[in-house]
Amino acid sequence: MYRIDLGERMNAPHGPTRLELTELVAALRETAEARDREGGHAAREKQLIADAGLLTIAVPREFGGEGARWVDVYETIRALARVDSALAHLLGFTCLQVVSVTVWGNEAQRERYLRGTVAHRWWWGNAVNPLDTRLIAHATGDGGYRLSGQKGFCSGTRGSQMMTLSAHDPATGKPIFAVVPTTRAGITVHDDWDPVGQRQTDSGSVSFDDVELRDDEVLHRSEVPPTPRATLRTLVSQLVLTNLFVGIAEGALQEARDYVAKNGRPWIHSNVTRAADDPYQLHRFAEMRLKAVSAEALATRAAQALDAAWERGDSLEAGERAEVALAVAEAKVLAHRAALDVSQSLFDACGARATHGPLALDRFWRNARVHTLHDPLDYKLRDIGRFALSGVLPEANLYS
Repeated sequence: MYRIDLGERMNAPHGPTRLELTELVAALRETAEARDREGGHAAREKQLIADAGLLTIAVPREFGGEGARWVDVYETIRALARVDSALAHLLGFTCLQVVSVTVWGNEAQRERYLRGTVAHRWWWGNAVNPLDTRLIAHATGDGGYRLSGQKGFCSGTRGSQMMTLSAHDPATGKPIFAVVPTTRAGITVHDDWDPVGQRQTDSGSVSFDDVELRDDEVLHRSEVPPTPRATLRTLVSQLVLTNLFVGIAEGALQEARDYVAKNGRPWIHSNVTRAADDPYQLHRFAEMRLKAVSAEALATRAAQALDAAWERGDSLEAGERAEVALAVAEAKVLAHRAALDVSQSLFDACGARATHGPLALDRFWRNARVHTLHDPLDYKLRDIGRFALSGVLPEANLYS
């Protein structure tokens, strides 16, 4: 019912078709307020997303996926984020794990996991955070490991079929990266994610009790230097967050527009009969729109840069990768600010009645506030400032 023809979207001469995606977004919007209040696991809505064929948009075509351009992937994530940034997060992070396999895995692993995603419509969970060293990988001598410990902030793990993970290898002092089925013996996914926003991202902690990790499930060992192409994974991740922020800003603006059109009242000293004619309302909506469209423009520009770098494949050079990192940093800063500012300005535009709890209009700000704490904005500004002042491009690391 909600099937999206991504081939048509990418090849349409006048931009992507939106009919099927609009139907899916409308279905998610119907339950967004109630689900935000309840939290928990959005199994029905995740099934709608899977039924729409969106779990394979980032899978390369040679493995049976859609092979969508990053511009189209992020446009899809933004469309979902306008009504539900938690579910957009889940889709974005499934795409991210597909990328993990694509750039870190060998040919056999790509064949197994990417084709498996298409054949079985796997949702992927994320337990990759090398800074969290509580999960220990003990080598077994045959190339495999036994995993014991815990990981936190594991987005998408609840209800997933597969997960990527990072674990600390005490023999080398460095992390390894691997894939395991979420239901493997010894793995426990905890329902302990209870934040003020992004409440349905299934981001609880995961415990590992002497879990088997086979040699052919290890994607990457950190003693092997990553290629510039492999480090694009970080930029894919950062642009997922960026486009969630853009979607939140755009969604908040739309909700403010709809509310004022239906319920708005002019201020008693405005000398107008419609709220939409109040000059200060016009000024406020102008500011909100400028922030949203500017953020979208830089996000699209960064996605286009990522597309160009992605097409370079193994020929991608470090300097070219660094230019993409700068574009991503610029987009993320603007999107971060737009999400917070527009979702707050929504209430200035709509007035006191808009704080009525069942409307859940505060969900945009709460979602933005939780998600914009993922990593410090200050270090993006540092990278941008260095380039602006000295022409020095960002170095590849976990967050840039």
